[in-house]
Amino acid sequence: MIDHITVSVTDFDRSRTFYDLILAPLGIERLYADGDMAAGYGNDGKAFFWIAKIPNCATQVHIVFTAPSHEAIIAFHRIALGSGGADNGAPGFRPHYNDRYYAAFILDPDGNNIEAVIQ
Repeated sequence: MIDHITVSVTDFDRSRTFYDLILAPLGIERLYADGDMAAGYGNDGKAFFWIAKIPNCATQVHIVFTAPSHEAIIAFHRIALGSGGADNGAPGFRPHYNDRYYAAFILDPDGNNIEAVIQ
């Protein structure tokens, strides 16, 4: 079982603002901060997703957050596009995964593939 994950970012302020905005519709908020070097996001007092400033390090990972509703996924995608993210898959069903898989994919400012899903 994974307790938490940390993604490296090159511009901490930009990424902190980006994740503050896009994770809110999913019910995930910034819970902890270590100055301008790291921030932890989660809910119910538990941070399970972290960003950390690591210059010259590109992770390019795929991270999937569970969403509470289709509307939250649509908001996640819309906010990401308006906040410096790039479209990597509009909100919609992905029947090639399963008939209930509804998701949206964006690329964060560092190129990480961030997905919100409900199934």
